[in-house]
Amino acid sequence: MIRQKCALCQKDDFRILYKANFDIKQIDEKIFSARRLPDRLHYRIVQCRKCRVVYSNPILDHTILEKLYKKSVLDYDEHIANLQKTYGFYLRKLEKFAVRKSRILEIGCGNGFFLEEARAQGYKEVYGVEPSMQAVSKASSYLKKRIKIDIFRHGLYARQFFDVICCFQTLDHLPDPNAVLRECFFVLKKGGLVLFLNHDVESLSARLLKNRSPIIDIEHTYLFSKKTMRQLFEKHGFQVLAVENSFNFHNISYWVRLFPFPNWLKLRLIDMIKMLKLDAFPLKLYPGNLVLFGRK
Repeated sequence: MIRQKCALCQKDDFRILYKANFDIKQIDEKIFSARRLPDRLHYRIVQCRKCRVVYSNPILDHTILEKLYKKSVLDYDEHIANLQKTYGFYLRKLEKFAVRKSRILEIGCGNGFFLEEARAQGYKEVYGVEPSMQAVSKASSYLKKRIKIDIFRHGLYARQFFDVICCFQTLDHLPDPNAVLRECFFVLKKGGLVLFLNHDVESLSARLLKNRSPIIDIEHTYLFSKKTMRQLFEKHGFQVLAVENSFNFHNISYWVRLFPFPNWLKLRLIDMIKMLKLDAFPLKLYPGNLVLFGRK
């Protein structure tokens, strides 16, 4: 385990919000697989007294996290169409910022479903970075050649290579968001755009549910609000164009997964929903996420 500091001020002055509740022997790659049924495991959660950034402290060593994510699995195939619809909506919003559709990168691209959406929207060259070997194995043969099986880090791409960088529900998982944004600034062309979507720790659902919120999770190393997201990107030289509440399209059964019910009850409700065929039409809800648009 290693100690973390506030991503904004780099200080080690915090108050404890929630104590850690896991045994380190429980940790394996299944816990670090995306969109699993919430198990309520989390590190000690703290908040910077100065900046109000919420983060996990201490966390597993970065090299251990990298190995866990490399072994993680993509088992949310049934949700991909809804995710593609949601992220595609926000990608289209870049057009009002005079986006250049030459080269686009997605950090944490899974099997590349969003990159397929970007191609459909007219982006000429698509690239992705994804640590999960199993997730990339599900990508099309075309995309496999354009996805690096790795953690996003310095040295993967040349300076000023991309016109757009996107990152969906991944920034919360990264143990060093400052290193990620430094590298984004390095590989992005001048005037290039960034699109980041992640949890909002000050959303109504997060404030009401507190430690019962699904965002209080061992996968999340940092949790930002609209204010702290803006400050983080401005710290690295980006012009923040907008920070907004964001919605998601999901089937009813997926929304049930996120409620703080006991897992035995969730599973019964999900079985009932599927038996009654109520999952045919996805619901558009604002679950407590934010989306940031920025420019270099």
